[in-house]
Amino acid sequence: MLSKSQAKWFFLGGTIVTFLAFIILSWWSLVQDVPKQTHPENLTPQVVAGKHLWESNNCMGCHTILGEGAYYAPELTKVIDRRGAPYVKAVLTSKSAWQPRGRKMVAYGFSDHDAEDIIAFLTWIGKTDLNGFPTKPSYKSTVNTN
Repeated sequence: MLSKSQAKWFFLGGTIVTFLAFIILSWWSLVQDVPKQTHPENLTPQVVAGKHLWESNNCMGCHTILGEGAYYAPELTKVIDRRGAPYVKAVLTSKSAWQPRGRKMVAYGFSDHDAEDIIAFLTWIGKTDLNGFPTKPSYKSTVNTN
């Protein structure tokens, strides 16, 4: 059993060691991991414009991306790999509400240019190294590879 003094020093030592580990790992993530995984060299004005459209239309109000956002609509991190750019463009440019499986998506009716910007953003996000997130779905892709 520890005395009061020993318990105090044990607590302080553990706190300091944990804090130092946190600082070192945070620094390592920002300096090494994030640039390797996100490929900032692939950021183009089109990707940035797509991100702006993503945010200004509150897509995260329904969808998740990189595990963040709402869970009403599908996760879109790897949607280009899963569905393909033509499918995503058809959904984004549709003038009528999209209702897959009973959930209704607003008909934004984006222009072709805006839809291409969002697709560029989703393509860039899809190429981010996420260490296996999200897991591969067990269903077949709807992308026609022929």
